[in-house]
Amino acid sequence: MIADALEGGFTEAPVQSARAFREILEAMARPGTIRRVQGAAPPQPLSVAAGVALLVLTDPTTRLHLAGQADCPAVRDWVAFHIGAPVVGAEEADFAVGTWAALQPVSRFRIGQPDYPDRSATLIVECDRLVNHGPALTGPGIETVSWLNLPETATFRANRSLFPLGFDCLFTAGQQIAGLPRSTRVENL
Repeated sequence: MIADALEGGFTEAPVQSARAFREILEAMARPGTIRRVQGAAPPQPLSVAAGVALLVLTDPTTRLHLAGQADCPAVRDWVAFHIGAPVVGAEEADFAVGTWAALQPVSRFRIGQPDYPDRSATLIVECDRLVNHGPALTGPGIETVSWLNLPETATFRANRSLFPLGFDCLFTAGQQIAGLPRSTRVENL
């Protein structure tokens, strides 16, 4: 194990994880809203926000897929030490992290079952930046309309058509995080 893997977790875990969990919940409850999280210093290429999301949402019973450059020894060691989540293939994952390009094709990820729609994957999509500009978002948690710079729209529109099945997304960039649950309608305006 690389010595750097021992660093980068929460220094005050109960307080930091509670605050981060609240921010992630707010991001998912209000799609398109960009929230700020802090407290983790994961190894490159993970952003602070992706590291925080992994620390808060995953544990030794959560199957994790590392896509593209995120699947490297430094990240694997960091995950093993701080989280203990088993690293698995895309088809088995509860959570996956990587860039949008690295996560392709997203059809590999679980979308739940009619009796258990919650048995689906959550994708943590690493982005260069997050801004409230781009496709229009409407649906639960959005009063009128919101906007978010999504990597594309067709996949998210197709995902919405599967509701209540489908995958959920968290977009991360630096310390910023935004949510896009499967219930959100994505439209080009």
